Amino acid sequence: MSASLSLDQARRIALAAQGLNKGRPAGPVTSRTVGRTFAQIQLVQIDSVNVLSRSHYLPFFSRLGNYDRAILQRMSSNHPRRMVEYWAHEASYIRPEHYQDLVLWQKRAWVGAARMDPVLRNAVSNKVLETLARSRPMTASEITAKIGHVEERQSVNWGWNWNSVKRVLEHLFEEGLVSAASRTDQFERKYALTERVLPHVTAGTGSIDPAEALQRLTEAAAHAHGIGSVRCFADYFRTPVKATAQSVEYLVRQGRLEPVTVAGWGREVYRHAEAVLPRRAMGRALLSPFDSLVFERRRLEELFGFHYRIEIYTPEPKRRYGYYVLPFLLGDRIVARVDLKADRTAGRLLARSAFGEPDAPPDTAVELAAELFLMAEWLGLQEVEVQPVGDLAAGLARAVARG
Repeated sequence: MSASLSLDQARRIALAAQGLNKGRPAGPVTSRTVGRTFAQIQLVQIDSVNVLSRSHYLPFFSRLGNYDRAILQRMSSNHPRRMVEYWAHEASYIRPEHYQDLVLWQKRAWVGAARMDPVLRNAVSNKVLETLARSRPMTASEITAKIGHVEERQSVNWGWNWNSVKRVLEHLFEEGLVSAASRTDQFERKYALTERVLPHVTAGTGSIDPAEALQRLTEAAAHAHGIGSVRCFADYFRTPVKATAQSVEYLVRQGRLEPVTVAGWGREVYRHAEAVLPRRAMGRALLSPFDSLVFERRRLEELFGFHYRIEIYTPEPKRRYGYYVLPFLLGDRIVARVDLKADRTAGRLLARSAFGEPDAPPDTAVELAAELFLMAEWLGLQEVEVQPVGDLAAGLARAVARG
């Protein structure tokens, strides 16, 4: 008979697995601390939106508070690398040990050159690989110039208006032949041969058993979740649901996962063997729209009763809460949401709207104000300004004014 858990217990397990169940470190945040956090959550999603901060920086702030973002830059560009880019939940920084397993299971052919004329694709691929074999890491535009590639751009072009070189680079990236050595200040990838970025994968993936690879990815996802369904685990690295279900069955037989029953969670749920159930959850965090705790929206609603949709791509008149809205976690509940923008020119962190949840505790505005001050300090901003939009805005403005 499977163990029975309350929804409160399941929430605390999930928060502990994600490193969000307790307060931030008291002292300076070291590279070792950041590395431990990354090992715990397994990946951070990358997104180009920079209205507040690049998305991969935010999960570490949520868990660690004021830390030096240069630590992540070193982790993703220095040897030996502790994080590397690849497709996972979406474009992500992942742990290097997952790289070959993901190359086997990630199929994002639509991103690159799969639809290109094969003759053109092969010709450009050969030139790109030859160039990278004898050159430093380069951006797509630098490689285009280096190989002398010229093409007539159409007024309506494919995808993100990429030229053939960029499309081929993304194709080679998806195949695991080319990787991102670093990023420019404009957040462009600097490409290099994978053997130079991750020397240990030069042998390729031919010797890796796909079933074992998926078992490793599934267990990593389950470890990062603490508790969840097959769909939760599959969503973490975006692996196929049916194949992930087979991996879950294997991990149950191996004693790595335990079937459990969670009151109010109406589907089969599994708890990782190493998942911790803390007596209390005492964390406080603003969560990125791309935070791994909120990846799977159905899970978020089932666990926390919090309905969340990112509205970046929604036309402004149709937005309900704002453009870049961060959920606010307090204890074991998500109690509010706030639309944030870093006004770097004026040195202000703008709360463009603030909404409380129906069961938000009385101290929500005060706790959120403290979190906003901490975020402003981390971002190097001098002020916090609250605009009068949302049912929590007035209380938050008063709390900010009191400092």
